[in-house]
Amino acid sequence: MPKREEMARNKYLRPIAHRFLTPELWRFTRRSVPRGVALGLFSAFIIPVGQIFLAAFLALPSRANVPLAALVTFVTNPFTIAFWAVLANKVGQFMLQLDAATTGVASEQLESGAWQWVIDAFQVAGVTVVGFLVLAIVSSTAGYLLSSAIWRILVARRRAKRLKQMEARLDQRLNAN
Repeated sequence: MPKREEMARNKYLRPIAHRFLTPELWRFTRRSVPRGVALGLFSAFIIPVGQIFLAAFLALPSRANVPLAALVTFVTNPFTIAFWAVLANKVGQFMLQLDAATTGVASEQLESGAWQWVIDAFQVAGVTVVGFLVLAIVSSTAGYLLSSAIWRILVARRRAKRLKQMEARLDQRLNAN
Protein backbone atom coordinates (compact mmCIF):
# COMPACT_ATOMS: atom_id res chain seq x y z
CA MET A 1 0.00 0.00 0.00
CA PRO A 2 1.58 3.29 -1.01
CA LYS A 3 2.05 5.82 1.75
CA ARG A 4 0.82 9.39 1.60
CA GLU A 5 4.29 10.85 1.11
CA GLU A 6 5.21 8.33 -1.60
CA MET A 7 2.11 9.20 -3.59
CA ALA A 8 2.85 12.92 -3.14
CA ARG A 9 6.33 12.46 -4.66
CA ASN A 10 4.90 10.76 -7.74
CA LYS A 11 5.51 12.89 -10.83
CA TYR A 12 1.93 12.45 -12.08
CA LEU A 13 0.39 13.49 -8.78
CA ARG A 14 2.77 16.38 -8.04
CA PRO A 15 0.57 19.08 -9.71
CA ILE A 16 -2.32 18.27 -7.39
CA ALA A 17 -0.30 17.30 -4.31
CA HIS A 18 -1.61 20.26 -2.31
CA ARG A 19 -5.16 18.94 -2.71
CA PHE A 20 -4.10 15.35 -2.51
CA LEU A 21 -2.43 15.71 0.89
CA THR A 22 -5.44 17.13 2.73
CA PRO A 23 -6.02 15.02 5.84
CA GLU A 24 -9.73 14.50 5.18
CA LEU A 25 -8.86 12.30 2.19
CA TRP A 26 -6.80 9.99 4.40
CA ARG A 27 -9.27 9.54 7.30
CA PHE A 28 -11.55 6.58 7.67
CA THR A 29 -15.00 8.07 8.14
CA ARG A 30 -18.57 6.91 7.66
CA ARG A 31 -18.82 8.64 4.30
CA SER A 32 -15.31 8.37 2.92
CA VAL A 33 -14.93 4.59 3.35
CA PRO A 34 -17.89 3.53 1.16
CA ARG A 35 -16.95 6.16 -1.43
CA GLY A 36 -13.38 4.85 -1.51
CA VAL A 37 -14.54 1.26 -1.93
CA ALA A 38 -16.95 2.21 -4.71
CA LEU A 39 -14.38 4.30 -6.59
CA GLY A 40 -11.72 1.61 -6.20
CA LEU A 41 -13.99 -1.09 -7.59
CA PHE A 42 -15.17 1.13 -10.42
CA SER A 43 -11.57 2.02 -11.34
CA ALA A 44 -10.47 -1.60 -11.11
CA PHE A 45 -12.93 -2.75 -13.75
CA ILE A 46 -13.13 0.30 -16.01
CA ILE A 47 -9.49 0.38 -17.19
CA PRO A 48 -6.91 -2.42 -17.20
CA VAL A 49 -3.84 -0.29 -16.42
CA GLY A 50 -3.42 2.64 -14.07
CA GLN A 51 -6.36 1.88 -11.81
CA ILE A 52 -4.65 3.30 -8.73
CA PHE A 53 -4.12 6.68 -10.37
CA LEU A 54 -7.68 6.79 -11.66
CA ALA A 55 -9.02 5.91 -8.21
CA ALA A 56 -6.83 8.59 -6.59
CA PHE A 57 -7.93 11.24 -9.10
CA LEU A 58 -11.60 10.31 -8.67
CA ALA A 59 -11.24 10.36 -4.89
CA LEU A 60 -10.28 14.04 -4.86
CA PRO A 61 -13.57 15.64 -5.96
CA SER A 62 -15.72 13.04 -4.21
CA ARG A 63 -13.81 13.30 -0.90
CA ALA A 64 -13.35 9.55 -0.75
CA ASN A 65 -10.69 7.73 1.24
CA VAL A 66 -7.66 7.66 -1.07
CA PRO A 67 -5.73 4.71 0.44
CA LEU A 68 -8.81 2.52 0.48
CA ALA A 69 -9.72 3.45 -3.09
CA ALA A 70 -6.17 2.55 -4.18
CA LEU A 71 -6.17 -0.70 -2.22
CA VAL A 72 -9.50 -1.94 -3.56
CA THR A 73 -8.26 -1.63 -7.15
CA PHE A 74 -6.12 -4.71 -6.54
CA VAL A 75 -9.22 -6.87 -6.97
CA THR A 76 -8.10 -6.96 -10.60
CA ASN A 77 -4.47 -7.96 -10.75
CA PRO A 78 -2.32 -10.05 -13.11
CA PHE A 79 -3.40 -13.24 -11.35
CA THR A 80 -7.16 -12.58 -11.52
CA ILE A 81 -7.54 -10.64 -14.77
CA ALA A 82 -8.18 -13.79 -16.83
CA PHE A 83 -11.06 -14.75 -14.55
CA TRP A 84 -12.53 -11.24 -14.71
CA ALA A 85 -12.14 -11.12 -18.52
CA VAL A 86 -14.03 -14.39 -18.97
CA LEU A 87 -16.70 -13.25 -16.53
CA ALA A 88 -16.96 -9.87 -18.30
CA ASN A 89 -17.36 -11.66 -21.64
CA LYS A 90 -20.16 -13.83 -20.26
CA VAL A 91 -21.89 -10.83 -18.68
CA GLY A 92 -21.51 -8.86 -21.91
CA GLN A 93 -22.98 -11.70 -23.96
CA PHE A 94 -25.90 -11.91 -21.59
CA MET A 95 -26.48 -8.15 -21.68
CA LEU A 96 -26.22 -7.82 -25.45
CA GLN A 97 -27.77 -11.10 -26.55
CA LEU A 98 -25.60 -11.11 -29.68
CA ASP A 99 -27.10 -14.26 -31.14
CA ALA A 100 -30.49 -12.62 -31.55
CA ALA A 101 -29.05 -9.39 -32.98
CA THR A 102 -26.78 -10.90 -35.64
CA THR A 103 -29.31 -12.85 -37.66
CA GLY A 104 -29.51 -11.29 -41.07
CA VAL A 105 -28.43 -11.60 -44.68
CA ALA A 106 -25.77 -8.90 -44.43
CA SER A 107 -24.14 -10.45 -41.39
CA GLU A 108 -24.09 -13.89 -43.07
CA GLN A 109 -22.23 -12.44 -46.07
CA LEU A 110 -19.73 -10.63 -43.84
CA GLU A 111 -19.12 -13.69 -41.70
CA SER A 112 -18.43 -15.94 -44.67
CA GLY A 113 -15.66 -13.69 -46.06
CA ALA A 114 -11.99 -13.22 -45.30
CA TRP A 115 -12.78 -10.63 -42.64
CA GLN A 116 -14.36 -13.19 -40.33
CA TRP A 117 -11.50 -13.18 -37.82
CA VAL A 118 -11.60 -9.36 -37.56
CA ILE A 119 -15.34 -9.38 -36.99
CA ASP A 120 -15.00 -12.10 -34.36
CA ALA A 121 -12.24 -10.18 -32.57
CA PHE A 122 -14.30 -6.99 -32.50
CA GLN A 123 -17.36 -8.88 -31.31
CA VAL A 124 -15.47 -10.54 -28.47
CA ALA A 125 -13.73 -7.29 -27.51
CA GLY A 126 -16.94 -5.28 -27.65
CA VAL A 127 -18.83 -7.83 -25.60
CA THR A 128 -16.02 -7.92 -23.04
CA VAL A 129 -15.92 -4.13 -22.80
CA VAL A 130 -19.66 -4.03 -22.16
CA GLY A 131 -19.21 -6.75 -19.54
CA PHE A 132 -16.45 -4.80 -17.80
CA LEU A 133 -18.64 -1.70 -17.80
CA VAL A 134 -21.50 -3.65 -16.21
CA LEU A 135 -19.09 -5.21 -13.69
CA ALA A 136 -17.74 -1.76 -12.81
CA ILE A 137 -21.18 -0.32 -12.17
CA VAL A 138 -22.60 -3.32 -10.31
CA SER A 139 -19.50 -3.98 -8.19
CA SER A 140 -19.09 -0.34 -7.20
CA THR A 141 -22.74 -0.12 -6.17
CA ALA A 142 -22.56 -3.39 -4.23
CA GLY A 143 -19.24 -2.37 -2.67
CA TYR A 144 -20.68 0.97 -1.54
CA LEU A 145 -23.74 -0.63 0.04
CA LEU A 146 -21.81 -3.49 1.62
CA SER A 147 -19.03 -1.33 3.07
CA SER A 148 -21.59 1.15 4.38
CA ALA A 149 -23.48 -1.65 6.13
CA ILE A 150 -20.28 -3.16 7.55
CA TRP A 151 -19.19 0.29 8.77
CA ARG A 152 -22.51 0.79 10.57
CA ILE A 153 -22.34 -2.65 12.17
CA LEU A 154 -18.80 -2.07 13.42
CA VAL A 155 -19.67 1.34 14.84
CA ALA A 156 -22.78 -0.05 16.52
CA ARG A 157 -20.73 -2.84 18.14
CA ARG A 158 -18.11 -0.37 19.37
CA ARG A 159 -20.80 1.87 20.82
CA ALA A 160 -22.54 -1.04 22.52
CA LYS A 161 -19.24 -2.19 24.00
CA ARG A 162 -18.47 1.32 25.29
CA LEU A 163 -21.94 1.62 26.79
CA LYS A 164 -21.53 -1.71 28.59
CA GLN A 165 -18.16 -0.59 29.94
CA MET A 166 -19.62 2.73 31.10
CA GLU A 167 -22.55 0.92 32.67
CA ALA A 168 -20.22 -1.48 34.48
CA ARG A 169 -18.12 1.43 35.81
CA LEU A 170 -21.26 3.24 36.94
CA ASP A 171 -22.52 0.10 38.70
CA GLN A 172 -19.13 -0.26 40.45
CA ARG A 173 -19.27 3.36 41.64
CA LEU A 174 -22.85 3.01 42.86
CA ASN A 175 -22.13 -0.27 44.66
CA ALA A 176 -18.98 1.17 46.25
CA ASN A 177 -20.98 4.01 47.87
